[in-house]
Amino acid sequence: MELGKRKEMILAAIVEQYIKTGEPVGSKFLMTALPLSVSSATIRNEMSELAELGYLDQPHTSAGRIPSQKGYRYYIDRLMSRSELTAEERETVRSELEQCAGNPEKLLVKAGELLARFTGCTAIATTPTDEGATVRRVEIVPVGTRIAMIVLMTSSGILKNGVCRTDVPLTADMIENFHAIVDSTFLGRPVTDIGTVMIQTLVASLGANALAMSPLFVTLADIAAQAVQAQIHLEGAQNLLHHREFTDNVFDMMQFLNEDDKLGRALAAGKSNPLSVSIGSENLFRQMENTSMIVGRYRIHGHNGGALGIIGPTRLDYAKLIPRIEYLTEVVSKMLTDTFEE
Repeated sequence: MELGKRKEMILAAIVEQYIKTGEPVGSKFLMTALPLSVSSATIRNEMSELAELGYLDQPHTSAGRIPSQKGYRYYIDRLMSRSELTAEERETVRSELEQCAGNPEKLLVKAGELLARFTGCTAIATTPTDEGATVRRVEIVPVGTRIAMIVLMTSSGILKNGVCRTDVPLTADMIENFHAIVDSTFLGRPVTDIGTVMIQTLVASLGANALAMSPLFVTLADIAAQAVQAQIHLEGAQNLLHHREFTDNVFDMMQFLNEDDKLGRALAAGKSNPLSVSIGSENLFRQMENTSMIVGRYRIHGHNGGALGIIGPTRLDYAKLIPRIEYLTEVVSKMLTDTFEE
């Protein structure tokens, strides 16, 4: 349903003032804030109609109104004037992220830290979840006579490593043989193919080298399994304590944030969109009924990567936060893509 121009002006003013102050907005404020040549009675009538239509709530006997979930949704979708980043803000984001360029996991953690700091909300960053990722590179780094680190890099931006202990001393021939097998068997192959059956078949074909080489490939299979499981990094969970909207259910929210399965499902709900905003009951879980979640999706080489976003109260400065999450996602996408072109 499309509201008339006057109702839209009133709704936008109430949303923006309530976001700013957290206090119900009355007709007296609207009379001075809006360029309307009408009486206060007319404005009150418009506010009453907006309330009847479900766009405003009246929290108590005060004459003031606050936005409802439906009001926020209409504002975001139709009325909001974006507050774009300044050149200085863009440079700050880029320079801080560049400190972690080349290390995808550190980059995503840093992006979450920036979001938590800039927004005062709880920030979420997930590692890439593209199960179609292929093996881009595998390295072996000896760190002792019988200890090596195996490093796996995938096409979708994941870098994983694991420590392996061998039953025999590592030799230059073993390392050369490992790299030869990796080049012929693993490079370009889907990461999901590297499992127990594949490794058992490979080890059985190694003959006399099986005993020496099998720990290396078992470790590779272990870190490949980790690589296809998205990890969720949370930053600023304590920020929820500073929002009075969470006074009654902050304990439930803190518990919810530690349940990776539920949080992952909540994040996946809008994964088909580059940016999604879920308000109140639009979220999947009861614990989020008075929260908003804004989530951007970063991409690597044009393919789905992971998520960057925030969880906070419904009273958020959407006009300011949405462009910042979009910009952060854009920079992360470019840096991860550049990393995996090197």
